[in-house]
Amino acid sequence: MPGSTLGLRKAVEPLEWWAGGVFGSLCGVRTSAPHVVLTYDDGPEPGGTDEVLAALEERRATATFFVLMSRARRHPGLLHEVLAAGHEVGLHGLDHRRVTTLTESDVIARARDGRAELEDLIGRSVTWYRPPYGAQSFRTWRAATRAGLVPVLWGPSLLDWLPVTDDERLGSALGDSTRGSVLLAHDGFAGPEDGVDDGPPPDVRRGALTRRLLDAYENSGFTGRSLRDALVDGVPTWRAWFRR
Repeated sequence: MPGSTLGLRKAVEPLEWWAGGVFGSLCGVRTSAPHVVLTYDDGPEPGGTDEVLAALEERRATATFFVLMSRARRHPGLLHEVLAAGHEVGLHGLDHRRVTTLTESDVIARARDGRAELEDLIGRSVTWYRPPYGAQSFRTWRAATRAGLVPVLWGPSLLDWLPVTDDERLGSALGDSTRGSVLLAHDGFAGPEDGVDDGPPPDVRRGALTRRLLDAYENSGFTGRSLRDALVDGVPTWRAWFRR
């Protein structure tokens, strides 16, 4: 949304924030609205992203999708479906390789190239960036911000990349969710075609899990919103997040 993008850029400038004596990444939203920020990583993926989109539409929720360019190139139509449904897109990387293993100049180049390619593909600006695995050192954080991106991490997690039950996944998400939390979830699972080998994908029906999650949030008085939508009535909260 061109109008709201300008507002977001005002909310996060300058890119080097000083909060509590540390440089930070966006890890939550301070808001009086009953919003939980929904974020989905590792797509777009047929059989995952489309199922999540259907569940979000049914429950009238919005989300931010952090996409891999290795997948967006293969499934551009699915990426455009995300945008057409009113959701937001951020960059997850050119692929899913852990950026803390790369040089700072490589991280800057990959962040700039990924952002430019994604913006060309979707025809709008990209602000948010989530490093694969949440792996981030001060050096890679600085590289991402120099590429004009805002690192976004998370609080609660849906554990939907692990071989656990849906009840365990929901317990993890709901137990740690509060007003303005950023939830980590996935609409895909990175593999060798994305530069990594993390074993077989988990047995998870992502659409059904999203429906259960949103129903549980509704019962707790929460609604799911994209980061962009949550920031309409809220402000970012920052945290030093450096881990390999």
